[in-house]
Amino acid sequence: MDILSDMGPVFLGSRLKRLAERLQADAARVVNEAGLPVQPTHMPLLVALDREPATVGRLVEVVGTSQPGVTRGIGQLVELGLVQSERGEDQRRRLISLTPEGQAAMARAKHLAMPRIEAGVNSIFASLDNDFLGQVAKIESALDARSLYARAAGAVRPALTIREYAPELAQAFHDINAEWISTMFRLEETDVEVLRNPDTRIIAPGGVILFVEAEGLGIVGTCALQKTGPGAYELTKMGVRGTARGLKAGEFLLDAMIARARALQVETLYLLTNARCEAAIHLYEKLGFRHDADIMARYGARYERCDVAMRRATEPHEARDKDQ
Repeated sequence: MDILSDMGPVFLGSRLKRLAERLQADAARVVNEAGLPVQPTHMPLLVALDREPATVGRLVEVVGTSQPGVTRGIGQLVELGLVQSERGEDQRRRLISLTPEGQAAMARAKHLAMPRIEAGVNSIFASLDNDFLGQVAKIESALDARSLYARAAGAVRPALTIREYAPELAQAFHDINAEWISTMFRLEETDVEVLRNPDTRIIAPGGVILFVEAEGLGIVGTCALQKTGPGAYELTKMGVRGTARGLKAGEFLLDAMIARARALQVETLYLLTNARCEAAIHLYEKLGFRHDADIMARYGARYERCDVAMRRATEPHEARDKDQ
């Protein structure tokens, strides 16, 4: 298994870095055999200075790496005695140039190292179908025009979609709810009965089970409308996997279930929960549920853990829809 390869474009930078490290490791061996006391990362700086003396700012431009990296590399080359830093005609700027030792090192590199490295790379290119360096240049130009960060920021967020209940999703309904209930409380007999028999306990009497699916993650949440009387439905067994936190999958799912209840012309839409479920209660309040003592008195005894009961008030436009 190769994670960087398997993940494709997501890990392109890491994969290219790994490729660069492999190439540079072998290039370092060639440079060492040529008797040069430098690393492959120093070579672009030496080549640039072999063409003409330059300031640090100019080296940053022609080499294309960060100023701290260039400054660090120049400092190392100064310690090796291969380059020198002197004040130029403009006394405010320092001009970097090769020393005689640096010129001799470049002569050895041109004769003993660079031709061998070029031949080795060209042998790899010979096995390719496309112009690899041309493709690299296009990637660099694209990043110059617009950074990866900017492109990622403008990308469409992974889609959340609603899935209807189907028998093959019964296990997901069970597992998602069993996970959160067991983590915070304990599975009560009524939980077990409903989770093991969603068709007979929820669907057959006229209820609904919906799922939310996140692109790349699959089914991450579920929620049910369980019919408990004429025009009365309990919003129940709502859970979202921990791996989907931050995606607003719960709000997306709850909003879809409220729309379904509206389509069914539900008269009493209520839920039973526990005060420990603070995040869920906040979401319920955000989407129109209000604490209701009458609901607690009528239905609260269904669960030992229930100490909060809420009912969603019918909105004015919903009432008008029912009358039409």
